[in-house]
Amino acid sequence: MILANDSYMGIFVPRDIQNRILQFMDEKLTFPFIRDDEIVGVFFLFGKDGKISNEIDMLNAKDLARNGMNQITKEVNLCNSMSNRTTFEFVRESYTRRALQISTDLSKSSKRDSIKIRDRISGDPTILINCFAQHIAYYRQDYFFELLNPLPPTQIPEHLREKMELRMLLLGFNSKNVENLPYVSTLVPFFAWLSTIA
Repeated sequence: MILANDSYMGIFVPRDIQNRILQFMDEKLTFPFIRDDEIVGVFFLFGKDGKISNEIDMLNAKDLARNGMNQITKEVNLCNSMSNRTTFEFVRESYTRRALQISTDLSKSSKRDSIKIRDRISGDPTILINCFAQHIAYYRQDYFFELLNPLPPTQIPEHLREKMELRMLLLGFNSKNVENLPYVSTLVPFFAWLSTIA
């Protein structure tokens, strides 16, 4: 299996981010729709359906992780150098453009259900990466990433082992480092979120 097709990306903190994105697009919220004191956590999961079982898979996951980090860093830098990229109008227009692209792609398939389309839009990796980067740039926040090698069972709560064992995980936060987070580990908020959807 090609690892890029067995990967998944999302924002797990704040937990209601997908709803906020939709409310923002419906003009019920303004930008920024994440407060400056809120922790934002982004994840990239490698080996969503299959396990990272050999050195080649690990190297591929590390390359994908580097690409994800570079994409976010590039967007943060663009937002910092062009202040219009963090205005209500610009952000809403870019999300709307992406939503139209998704709707067009889905209309070509048989999956044309308005609820599924809204879920797909609010969980779109491009929109989520931009959301994470735009809020970091808007508040001039620090951020860091942590790449976790294939997770052994001892690191995973028992009820999540089937989903997470031997998967690699890249976590990113709008904080200078892990010491500035209110958790003993970066895995704590991720596992708490995953437990609510598993």
